[in-house]
Amino acid sequence: MNNRETGTGKETLAAEYLAANGMRIVERNFRSRQGEIDLIGYHNGYLVFVEVKYRRTERFGSPQEAVDFRKQRKICRVADYYRYRHRLGEGCPVRYDVVAFQGTQISWIQNAFYHVYSYKSV
Repeated sequence: MNNRETGTGKETLAAEYLAANGMRIVERNFRSRQGEIDLIGYHNGYLVFVEVKYRRTERFGSPQEAVDFRKQRKICRVADYYRYRHRLGEGCPVRYDVVAFQGTQISWIQNAFYHVYSYKSV
């Protein structure tokens, strides 16, 4: 099994796990020029953007650690575009979660990070 197939399988498992725990998944693998968000759903009144990470072992760190500041900024840019494209205004509460697979263990980290604003100088 190659990395893409493994990733797709873990995203499917994550979507099933989240749905079983009350999240309504509305989008999978949302792509834009800025990047991709693995899962998007609604949970407890929040629009939730979910990053799914898998590590077979902790040799290269935990899955959560792979969602570093650079990755968070990219996710936030794509989330901003998603909200713009779907006409969801500033009043729409947003949350960023991570679903981490470590071997066969699954962890759902809600509010894994805050929105990262990226301003470009003109």
